[in-house]
Order: sequence, then structure tokens, then C-alpha cells
Amino acid sequence: MGLVRSCFARTQTWQQAGKYLNALVSDVASANGWSVAEQAGDRSPDRSQRLLNRASWDEDAAMSQVRKHAAAGLDAAARRSRRRRLAVGALDETGQEKQGTATSGVKRQYMGCAGRVANGINTVHLSYVREKTGHALCGARQWIPAEDIMDPVKSLAAGLPLDLRFRTKGQLAIDVLDDAYADGLLFDFVCGDEVYGSCTQLREFLEGRGQAYVLRVASSFTVALAAGITMTCADAVRKLPKNKKAWEMGSAGKGSKGERWYAWAWLGAASPQHSLLVRRHLKTGELAFHYCFVPEGQPAPKSRLIRAAGLRWPAEESFEFGKGCFGLDQCQARLYTAIRRHTVLVMAALAICAVTAALLRDRTDSQAEPAATPADQPPADPGLIPLTVREIRRLLAAALSRPEPPGHAARWLEWRRRHQARSRWFHQRARLARNYALVR
Repeated sequence: MGLVRSCFARTQTWQQAGKYLNALVSDVASANGWSVAEQAGDRSPDRSQRLLNRASWDEDAAMSQVRKHAAAGLDAAARRSRRRRLAVGALDETGQEKQGTATSGVKRQYMGCAGRVANGINTVHLSYVREKTGHALCGARQWIPAEDIMDPVKSLAAGLPLDLRFRTKGQLAIDVLDDAYADGLLFDFVCGDEVYGSCTQLREFLEGRGQAYVLRVASSFTVALAAGITMTCADAVRKLPKNKKAWEMGSAGKGSKGERWYAWAWLGAASPQHSLLVRRHLKTGELAFHYCFVPEGQPAPKSRLIRAAGLRWPAEESFEFGKGCFGLDQCQARLYTAIRRHTVLVMAALAICAVTAALLRDRTDSQAEPAATPADQPPADPGLIPLTVREIRRLLAAALSRPEPPGHAARWLEWRRRHQARSRWFHQRARLARNYALVR
């Protein structure tokens, strides 16, 4: 909170943001306006709602401070190992289901969090990933449908900035990366799924900056394998020799259950800086294609590309932590700025815990040696895994807990009941204004 003090016009607003942040890392069941305000010790949700909706503070500058804090902390933890660890910028989007049509950017669309088409909002995130060290969210831009931006009434109601232009998810990724580069972040690779690999503008942006990337692409993506020879990724794999030498076993990184082994094939392209990396699942045979770019003069062995491709998944884990621990998808705000401010404060909470866990990783890891054969007997003492983000949050929640003021629970009980009675009255009045036709 000391790092972001300059982003707030008034001390009281900054202090309220600190109370909001403390509530996010607490054991509050749901990080909505009511529960956050009650956990913070406020008499009503007014202060928390004002913090998100109307208070004067620069959420973009605050996000910049969170980004630099996360990168510097993870870099410091990586340097302790004295081994060269990859730094990857992982692009991905996540959503939140919403009811109604009043929320900024809400639309019926495919929601990965729900696994189906649903009403909700989507935000493009950048995660800073340090290999075998840790990861944290370091940038975000909400996707807004073009029809909302073009509609002056809806744009005003949702609080959209007057200069906001429609941006595809690939273009939003460019904006997020621009912010990261402006803050001095450096990546060995930028990774992303098919949404970003299919964006020509994003690939050209990265190549123009000399930024190496490993981006997932669809099987129908066309690659120039040689001068005058262009084919889809699926056709290129069919041209591979049938012998096993065309595929090489390699680990895409260690998960909670051990190394994640796949078979890999690497195909050169007409351009010496480009290549196609193909991953095959060992059991199902499912294929995944990665279009790769490595600028001239930088090392480009296949093992390095495989490591980079495996570092895209921590972005999903960052979403899991952000939602499960800090309420990233529990914000009930409707305005564009309010949603962004809630996101910034969640990113700050995640960065604090992720950096702490990374710095304590070696000091808190006392696990026994893993089994070498299936016949190995379990150790008498399995030891302890390193402190995780979830456990750091629990420790912070215990450290920040304080006794409630006298009558706090009773006061909030009365407030909720009164608010719900008022809402019920308005709902009933609105129902009377509807014209109902008798169904026969």
C-alpha cells in the first residue's frame, strides 16, 4: 500500500483501499460490496462502493505499481537459485457470469469459466511467470463489445471512457504488453492460446519489438515450410516420417503430480526465425500446435521452446488463485472503472502472496525425495511442501484479523434486512406496472 500511495488524491481514500485489500485476503466468504465492507469494519457498503465508483484515484498507475512489484519480487526469488530461469509473459482471458444487461461489457458469449455460452464479461490478462519460481497477474484490459461503445446511452450508463475504442482480444493483448514494456518488464518469451496465436497484428507487434514468442495456433493455421510451399499445421504433421525419430519425449514442466511428459516434433519454416512446434499427448494422441518466433542472435534450441510452451498454464493457476482466494470473479460492480479498480486490488493481493511464497520457497520446502521406482516404500516423514499462495493468504488473514466493534454484527444484520425489504418493495411495484396477458 505504500507503493501505491501516490495514486490516491486523498489519504482517506488510500486508507479505504487498504481496508478493502485486507478484506480480500481475509476469510470472507464472498468478495462483494456488502461482505467486504462488513469485513473492513464499515457501518455500511457506502465507503467501499464509493472507492470503486466515484473516489479520485488513478487505477492505471496503481496497476503499474502492482506490476513492477510482482516482477521485481519474482525476479529476486529467481536469482536466489543462481540458475537461468525463463521469464514468460502468458496471455489469457477469463470471465465472470453476470445477470441482466446493465454491467459494462456484458454480453452473451462463450465463457470459459462456465464452459458454455452465457451472459457475462471477459477480461484479457497478462501473467508474469518465472520458471520454477512463481507467477502473478500483472496486467488486465476488459473486452467491451463494439455495439456498447457505439451506443451513446449504454456507453454513458456503463461509465465507458469517452475515448474508448473497440479492441479485439488480440489488440487488447498488445495494449497490456505495451503497458508491461513501458514499466521495464522483460520476457524471454510471450505465450498464449489460439486466440492470440491467430492474431496477425499481435504477432507482427511482437516481431517488430524483437520479442520471441510461442503461441498456440489452430490445426488450420497455414505455415510456409519452404519457398513456395505453404500448408496447414495438420497437413504438415501428416508429412512427418512415420518412424519414432520424428518425435522426441520432453517435459512441459512439473505439475502437482510430477513431470508433464509429451511427445514433441519440431518443424522448420521458410523463415529461419520461425518454426512450428507440435505437441502430442502420450495417451490420447491429441495434437497441439505452437507457432514460434525467435529473433536472430538469440538461442533457439527445441528444449528451450518446449520449456516456454509449458509455461503458459500458470496463467490458468493465477486465475484459480485470483477467483478462489481473492474474489476476482465476485465483484458486483457494474461500471467500467469500478470493475477495473476491483481487478487492480485483487491483483495487488495476489502479487503480495505470490511474491512472498516465491521468496520463501526454498526455506519452506522440506519434502522427502520422490519415488524412483513403483516398488519404493513411502518415507517415514514425507516432509512439508513449500508455502503456497493459499497458505500465505491464510497466514495474512490470521495476522490481519481484529475484533469487531461492539454491535457490529447486529448493525449489519439490521442493514441487510432493511435493504432487502426496500428491494422487495421496488420489485413488487415494478411487477404491478407490467401488462400480463392471460395464457389460455
